[in-house]
Amino acid sequence: SRLCCLSPQEVGPTMVGDEHSDPGLMSFLGATKRNMLGNHFWEYYVNDAPRIVLNKLESCGYRVVSMTGVGQTLVWCLHKE
Repeated sequence: SRLCCLSPQEVGPTMVGDEHSDPGLMSFLGATKRNMLGNHFWEYYVNDAPRIVLNKLESCGYRVVSMTGVGQTLVWCLHKE
């Protein structure tokens, strides 16, 4: 399975999923579901810095396969066998 994490900065908050994400994994990450004004979709986020989220995901078997920056946002794509 694949997962993408986004963070507008290196200290958080970190977006960790969308409305179709695994609720068990979102609960493990301590994520909160929200709908930002003007968006027609829901997203999960945590206030943790990305390094904390990435460490938690690694403990579940996820591995980073790529990382890039988009403007002020950092994006990590992870994969789990």
